[in-house]
Amino acid sequence: MAAVGSGGLRREVVAGLLTVAGVVLASSIGGAIWGYLAPVEQLLVTEAGRGVVLTGESVHQFDALAIFVCVGAVVGVLSAAGVWRLRSVRGPVLQLGLLAGSLLGAFAMRTIGEAVAEWHHARPDDPPVGQIIDIAPELGSALAMIAQPLLASLVLMFLAALSPSEDLGTGFGGPFGATRPVQRFVPDLEPGASYTQYGPNGGHGGYDPAAGAGPVRESRPAR
Repeated sequence: MAAVGSGGLRREVVAGLLTVAGVVLASSIGGAIWGYLAPVEQLLVTEAGRGVVLTGESVHQFDALAIFVCVGAVVGVLSAAGVWRLRSVRGPVLQLGLLAGSLLGAFAMRTIGEAVAEWHHARPDDPPVGQIIDIAPELGSALAMIAQPLLASLVLMFLAALSPSEDLGTGFGGPFGATRPVQRFVPDLEPGASYTQYGPNGGHGGYDPAAGAGPVRESRPAR
């Protein structure tokens, strides 16, 4: 049993590590998508090394932040739904792997997204005065990175709460590894013992109470 438990725990740890790698990879792809979708700010060069933001362009900072939150939310929900499909390794180890992967993935999404945006909207080295240039988007607040791990954890816990079985469908009752199989009910039938037949013709010796045998006489105590 100890060997089975250690093997089950090893399988869960491997699944957790693969979950971390998969979520970080998906987040990196999401960061590249954000780098292409996030709008730029336009700047008017007033003198060498200086410029002013055009009217209305500062609102794009919020747009870039909102798009980042939406992409992180989508990656978080999809990663939680995909991880839940790993029925045999559901449990706290998988939850920790999803949470760690989502946290690392949020940082990867920001780093790769800003790098892609900087490459996609390259700034000229020495623009002339009066030229309008594009400023690559940046994530204005680190709080936007909370969306992905938060939603991923909430969705996975919600799916676990909706599970109709106590073992979450794994077939094992222990929280870590395949240590304790879920006990199934097996009737203890003794050989040679007689048991009452259950069914429409059993349990009443051939008598059907629903058919009846005429009116039942009511007996009352004499007064």
